[in-house]
Amino acid sequence: MSGGNRYVLDANVFIEAHRTYYGFQLCPGFWDALIREHVAKRVCSIDKVRDELATMHDPLSEWAGKKSHDTFFKKTADKNVSDAFAQMVSWVQHEPQFTPEAKAEFSSVADGWVIAYAKANGLIVVTREEYAPDAKRKVPMPNLCVEFNVDYCDTFRMLLDFRCQFVLRSRKSKD
Repeated sequence: MSGGNRYVLDANVFIEAHRTYYGFQLCPGFWDALIREHVAKRVCSIDKVRDELATMHDPLSEWAGKKSHDTFFKKTADKNVSDAFAQMVSWVQHEPQFTPEAKAEFSSVADGWVIAYAKANGLIVVTREEYAPDAKRKVPMPNLCVEFNVDYCDTFRMLLDFRCQFVLRSRKSKD
């Protein structure tokens, strides 16, 4: 792994980490690593993901709104990003594989914007979704990444690239 890769995170990376294996109380090192790598200009997310997280009204939405670094969630109001997103929406709308509901959902969530931001800025998409060539009821992010030649990976591949280690602290004994 080169160590020079740069990543943009999907909402499901934050949500799954928060709700399961990297909760704030259980593994604060994960959240610290995200901020550390953001400061090193290696990881970010986008404003539309922050907006999705804000609707949850929980510790994750608080982290996204107040505790993450001020520049962690990048603005998508950029012509290159908007143009890439428009191409993706057009492809999804003309793809007979997906149901009308899947097409409508795609246009209303952050997924396509994450990929468009990655495409416009040469980033790798980080998502917990998997490639599903036969999907009909949802437009999987990896499918779109493949179609638009955008690299993607999961959270663990990104953490390996960052060379993160979450090490158990030993407890100090009381004498």
